[in-house]
Amino acid sequence: MSMTKTRCTDRVVGSILASWRYDISGISPEMRKDYEQHLAECAYCSARQKFHRSLDGALALLTSLSALFFLFALAVLRHIKPFENMAFSVLGLDNPSIYTMLVAAGVAGLCFSLIALALVLTTTPASSYLGGLAAERAKLIEERLPAAIKSLRPR
Repeated sequence: MSMTKTRCTDRVVGSILASWRYDISGISPEMRKDYEQHLAECAYCSARQKFHRSLDGALALLTSLSALFFLFALAVLRHIKPFENMAFSVLGLDNPSIYTMLVAAGVAGLCFSLIALALVLTTTPASSYLGGLAAERAKLIEERLPAAIKSLRPR
C-alpha cells in the first residue's frame, strides 16, 4: 500500500508523531510503549517513519561523502604540488596563487562539510538509526556463523 492511499488510524497520535518527525527515541520508555504500538499497528505512520529515517540516513551519507571528496581533492592537490611550476608553464597560468586559492577552497569545503556532518548527526536521529541498522546486520551475520567460530567469541 502506498502512503497516499492509507490514512493514520489514530489522528491524534499520528499528529503528535508527525510533529516529532516520527522520532520517539528521546522520550521516556513509559511513553514510548504507546507510540511503538501505534507505529506497529498503523501502516501510514510506520511508512512515514521509515521515510524520515531514510532521509536522515541520506543526509548523513551525503555530508560524509562531501567531506571525503574534499579530503580527496586536498590529497590530489598535495600530490601535484611538485608539478606546480610545470603545470603553470604548460597551462599558461601566470599566477601561482591559483594553487593556493584551490587549497584554501578545499580546506574551507572540508571544514564546512565536517560542520554540516556534525549538525546532521546531532540534530537528527540518524546516528541512532544507523547504529540500530548496524546492530541488526551484525546479529544476522552472527546467526550465520559456524558453531566453531561462535564458540571463540567472548560473551
